[in-house]
Amino acid sequence: MLASGSSGNATLVSTARTRLLVDAGLSRRELRRRLAAVGDEFERIDAILISHEHSDHVSGLPVIAKSLQVPVFLTRLAAPAVAWNGYDPKIETFQAGSRIAVGDIEIDSFTIPHDAADPVGFCFRSQGLKVGLVTDLGYIPDSIKFHLRGVDLLILESNHDLEMLKVGPYPWAVKQRVMSRNGHLSNDAVAEFIVSDLDSAVRTLVLGHLSEHNNHPEIARLSASQALAGRGLATRLVIAGHREPTETFHL
Repeated sequence: MLASGSSGNATLVSTARTRLLVDAGLSRRELRRRLAAVGDEFERIDAILISHEHSDHVSGLPVIAKSLQVPVFLTRLAAPAVAWNGYDPKIETFQAGSRIAVGDIEIDSFTIPHDAADPVGFCFRSQGLKVGLVTDLGYIPDSIKFHLRGVDLLILESNHDLEMLKVGPYPWAVKQRVMSRNGHLSNDAVAEFIVSDLDSAVRTLVLGHLSEHNNHPEIARLSASQALAGRGLATRLVIAGHREPTETFHL
């Protein structure tokens, strides 16, 4: 994960043959820097995949797509919601719930509950491995739990601590949005999912999209760690940050 949070989101999913950028919420310069930090190169990206049109996921998209001249995959409803700033990108639209392929990576898309035009989560499959990426959702319905079965690596939102959010600086209307069923997952909601529904096959759980104002990495870590311990799972837990990439996860 190159960046995860309200200030910008971008993730690199790659095989020996294919490099896929998921979301483009960084500037071109910052994306180059973070790719270099994980030993990769901007010019090697083969395609861009967008989860939804909110600015923290697409702010760098027009410039990045124009520089790379690669296909941009996003849903039919999300495409016109992006401000392309006069650029005519190579758009490949798909329907939420469909499966698409980029190189040797198969991508399952599925609808997520969030206040965007047509937001989606993803599962990536290649060489018998499966990675789930689900952020920006207000709750976890059964349909998403179904898609997340059998994942080896799961990236899941753990956006806020409820008490910090309630006493934090946001206006009440924004707090209500964040806590709504179309908002963002709390640490408590993630812990509940771990206890009740996390697949025991998950080797690594990455918590992402933590709020800078309404959460703290160690609070999120403690909540999820206690839930994992309660299940007796040896799943590795990693917290993704805003300002630097995570480690590279080799599967």
